[in-house]
Amino acid sequence: MSDELDDEYESIPEALQEREQWLCWREAERDGKPTKIPVTPGTGAIASATDPETWASFATAYAYHDTANADGIGFVFTDDDPIVGVDLDDCRAPDSGDVDDAALDIIERLDSYTEVSPSGTGFHVLINGDLPDGRNRRGSVELYDTARFFTVTGNHVERTPLRVARRQDALVAVHREYLQHSDDDDGESETQHQHTETPQSDPANVGNNDADLDDEELLEKARNASNGGKFERLWNGTTSGYESQSEADMALCCLLAFWTGGDRVQMDRLLRQSGLMREKWDEVHYADGSTYGEKTIERAIATTSDYYDPDTNDDTTHADTDSSAAAVENDSEDTERSRAYLIEKNRLLTERVDELETLLAQKDERIETLETALAELADDHTVRNQTTEQTQDSQTDTASDSNAETAPASLWKRILSRRSE
Repeated sequence: MSDELDDEYESIPEALQEREQWLCWREAERDGKPTKIPVTPGTGAIASATDPETWASFATAYAYHDTANADGIGFVFTDDDPIVGVDLDDCRAPDSGDVDDAALDIIERLDSYTEVSPSGTGFHVLINGDLPDGRNRRGSVELYDTARFFTVTGNHVERTPLRVARRQDALVAVHREYLQHSDDDDGESETQHQHTETPQSDPANVGNNDADLDDEELLEKARNASNGGKFERLWNGTTSGYESQSEADMALCCLLAFWTGGDRVQMDRLLRQSGLMREKWDEVHYADGSTYGEKTIERAIATTSDYYDPDTNDDTTHADTDSSAAAVENDSEDTERSRAYLIEKNRLLTERVDELETLLAQKDERIETLETALAELADDHTVRNQTTEQTQDSQTDTASDSNAETAPASLWKRILSRRSE
């Protein structure tokens, strides 16, 4: 199929192509604004994101669009698939390709198939995950998982995966940071809620400069804390338990933020000594010139609310109780992962119980049928036995009558025989 596609559609992941959840769309003007009207592939009738009868396979939708009957194709989100769409609007300059920091941050953290929207002014990111409860839209960021469709252009964004990746932890974090705010925060500007970090020169950006631990002393304390095992694994470059290395990078930076008192320079120096260090750390990923490493450190400090205090009697008190923001965030993500796992496990168990109950009902019905057949066979056997006994009795009576008739004749012959002698 891919050999027949136009170049721009070849990058669309097979995980999307294989689902019969496709429709087409035409651009029209509504209330003075351009809008996309969904249409049924093949017929051109108005389609609906809630009516599967108006959807088709990817091949059918593409073929209908390819004959210039529609302006584009779209993928429908349903409750039966694990796919979540992240819509980022008004964040890209079509002429220059410049992208705002918030969109770059979300794309980087989700790290899944991403494409440019039809207008060229936004992006669509598609991931596998479970959309968290709460609001699904704030400003120019929207999240969808059912009863909506995404226009699909195939205009893949370079350096993003060509697959729909499982990114539950990142989805929860993005949802919490960019969308999950109380209603009274609606007046807050997007800049305020998206960029809570303060410049490096601002003293407020450093949580506790009194920590004053040199690198070796800090590493020793971090390894001896109650969560030292986690620190040691991350320090050695182990990313198991995290959906991506970016998540592991963030986790280690949060721990380093606690122990360094939010000292960016020391955090950067220490991470470069760890097993997680890679070339990506120094790559510029943001329009303001920030590198991936700088932005990761900024986010770690912004989410850390408690820091190591050398004046306490127990050096590991805060780390042991996981009171740092790093531990809180990781615990929250672990809770969400556990919750999603339990929900899925419960669903599978429910389906299995339903299957077993259906099988049991079928077996009960089969047993009842066999018992009925057995009773009929028993009745037939009884009838056969009675018929056989009657036949045998009749034959016995006949034989007795025959013997009775022949006995006198035989006796008379013996008497005559003696007289003749």
